[in-house]
Amino acid sequence: MDLDDEPRPPRRAHALGDSLDRMSVRDLEELKAACQAEIDRIDREIVSKDRSREAAASVFKF
Repeated sequence: MDLDDEPRPPRRAHALGDSLDRMSVRDLEELKAACQAEIDRIDREIVSKDRSREAAASVFKF
């Protein structure tokens, strides 16, 4: 049986600043993808909040 076919045991969530030494390349790639997805989500939220703030500011301009 190939090791890639075996189910992976559940991992605890990685926290920012945790050591990366014991993570496999596969785990690091998954973590990187998850972090990039979160960065993208944060960027979208920033854009949304900026648009809301700009819209509110334009209403109160005299």
